[in-house]
Amino acid sequence: MTTPETETPKAAPAKAKRSVLAALRDSDLWYSFRTHPSAIFAACLLALVVATAVLAPLISPQNPYDLAALELWNAEIPPIWSEGGQMPYLLGTDTQGRDILSAILYGSRISLIIGFASVVVALMFGLVLGLVSGYFGGWVDNVIMRVGDVLLSMPYILIAILISAVATAALPTGLKDVLAAPILILAIAVPSWVQYARTVRASAMVERKKEYVQAARLIRVKSWRIMLHHILPNTLTPIMVTATLNFGLAILSEATLSFLGVGMPPDQPSLGTLIRIGNQ
Repeated sequence: MTTPETETPKAAPAKAKRSVLAALRDSDLWYSFRTHPSAIFAACLLALVVATAVLAPLISPQNPYDLAALELWNAEIPPIWSEGGQMPYLLGTDTQGRDILSAILYGSRISLIIGFASVVVALMFGLVLGLVSGYFGGWVDNVIMRVGDVLLSMPYILIAILISAVATAALPTGLKDVLAAPILILAIAVPSWVQYARTVRASAMVERKKEYVQAARLIRVKSWRIMLHHILPNTLTPIMVTATLNFGLAILSEATLSFLGVGMPPDQPSLGTLIRIGNQ
C-alpha cells in the first residue's frame, strides 16, 4: 500500500514592499496638495524663505556679526533705489555700517529657529498633559484643565512678556545674552501648550472608550503603552494642523517680544530686534 505523497505548500509570493515615496505619492495628502495651486504657492514661498535663511552665510553681502567687517564710513546708506544708494547694499545700511539685507537674512535664521523650537516644546508639553488628562480623567483632568483655563484667561503676549522679563532680570549679566534664545523659547511655549493639550484631550477621551483600548486594558497592558501606541497615533492629524498654524504665530510672538526689548539682544538680531532698532 502506497502512501499518497503529501504536497508541501508553496510559499506565498512575498509582497513587494512599497517605498515611502511611493506611498506618499499615492496618498490623499499628496493628491490634495498638488491639486491646490494656493497650497503649492505657499509651499514654494515657505521653501524660499527657509532656503534664504539657511544659506544666509553664502548669499548675504556681509556678515553682520563680524565687527571687523563693519565700515563706519558706509553708515546710513539709503536703499539702492533711492538717491545715494550704492551696491552691494541693496536695502542700505544702519548707523553702524551693517548691511540691512544681510541682517534680515541672519535675523530670519534666529526667528525661524526660535519659532520652530517653541512649537516643538509646546507640542511636547501639550501631548503629554493632554494624553494624561484625557486618558485618566477625574481629578487629574480637572487639575490640568483648570491650570489651562487660568493661562487662557490672561493675554498670551502678557504671559510671555512676564516670563521673559522675570527670567532675564534674575540672571547675571553674563548669562543674559547666552540664554536669551532658550528663555524666549520657553516664554512663547509656556502659554501655548494649552491648545495642544485640549486637542489631544478631546481625542483621547473618545479613543479610551473604544473596544481596542478596553481590550488592551483587559490583558493588562500598561497605561503608558496604551497612550503611546494606541491613542497617540489617532490624535496626530489635528495636532499637526495646529502646530503648522502656530508656527507663524510663534515667529510673530518672537518679533513682538524682541521689539518690546525682552527678546533677543542687539548683538544677536532677530527680525523683532531689527524692527526695534529701525524704529529708534
